[in-house]
Amino acid sequence: MSLEKLLAWIPTGSPDEALAREIDFDRLPSHIAIIMDGNGRWAARRRLPRVEGHRAGIDAVRDVVESSARAGIDVLTLYAFSVENWKRPAGEISTLMALLKRYLRLELNTLLSNNIRFHVIGRAEDLSADVRQELQRGMAKTASNTGMLFNIALNYGGRTEIVDAVRRLVQSGVPAEPIDEARFSQFLYTAGQPDPDLLIRTSGEMRVSNFLLWQIAYAEIWVTDTLWPDFRRHDLLEAILAYQKRERRYGGITSAPVALGAK
Repeated sequence: MSLEKLLAWIPTGSPDEALAREIDFDRLPSHIAIIMDGNGRWAARRRLPRVEGHRAGIDAVRDVVESSARAGIDVLTLYAFSVENWKRPAGEISTLMALLKRYLRLELNTLLSNNIRFHVIGRAEDLSADVRQELQRGMAKTASNTGMLFNIALNYGGRTEIVDAVRRLVQSGVPAEPIDEARFSQFLYTAGQPDPDLLIRTSGEMRVSNFLLWQIAYAEIWVTDTLWPDFRRHDLLEAILAYQKRERRYGGITSAPVALGAK
């Protein structure tokens, strides 16, 4: 059971244990997507260079990925590098890419031992050859894993994804069936995956930042003031608990409609 796997990793008597026991593991979000925000502010508050915030953020990635897998989440998607992030200083971009490669090399055994399948969404072809090589290695080594799918969004943009999907649709030729939402979804980077049920954003910002614009149409959104480098298992569990307390309507209503003019 997911609870057993999670508790095996949580120190007995810790607050995280109590949180884990509150979760209904029969009603987990199938897909959790996270906008990892606040690395720069985390560093600034400590009077450190921005890159130190990115380094500290790796610990949060490690904790959240393994916690999600142990909890029984089917898909986890982390927003790591957007198409807009190329506007950042070259030194910061270089550090981010080096940290990505280092994470994949050091965490590959953890991904394998937790049966996690690694996948990249975004325009990976525009990344440098050494980064692409490391990404391909990670995907190839974990391809046969059957547990959680771990998407990392790199050189990603929601609008870019939709444009790319339209291009692939056009290139596929005359469609054999009408174009509807289900068919269009087959041309997205996340084809074959469930849409996110829960979107988490750290650092308190109230925006979706061009992330999974098509897929989050009906996602529940949970925002925390916690900066990404400080985000840990207990924050993830709190987000899941908050999600389970909500009533998902998908644009409909669950209560009886009130007649016009009713008092």
